[in-house]
Amino acid sequence: MPSFKIDLSTAVVFVATAPTPKLANAKTGERAMDRETGAPLSTVGLLISDEGEGNLYQVTIPETGFPEGLAPGMPVRVVGLKARDWENEFNGQKRHGIAFRAVAITAAA
Repeated sequence: MPSFKIDLSTAVVFVATAPTPKLANAKTGERAMDRETGAPLSTVGLLISDEGEGNLYQVTIPETGFPEGLAPGMPVRVVGLKARDWENEFNGQKRHGIAFRAVAITAAA
């Protein structure tokens, strides 16, 4: 499925929830891995505020793409944020949504 770049050039971004390991299989505890680099993936909650509106997004990022000590309330910059729609069927129920992925998160200057 295609992905779409998200322009954050005018947005203010804060960490809402600290990074947590992303699991490929919750039953076994298997970590999700980046298909290109092999780096383990994590999920971080970001509060993105732009044009008077703020929203919370769960963003997947490789562990190599964020600094140690990333904590709630920290202002950050997001590099390479993209959105991709998804759809699946589980136990006869269709589910769909939008997945967010970034290349890196850095501390804001």
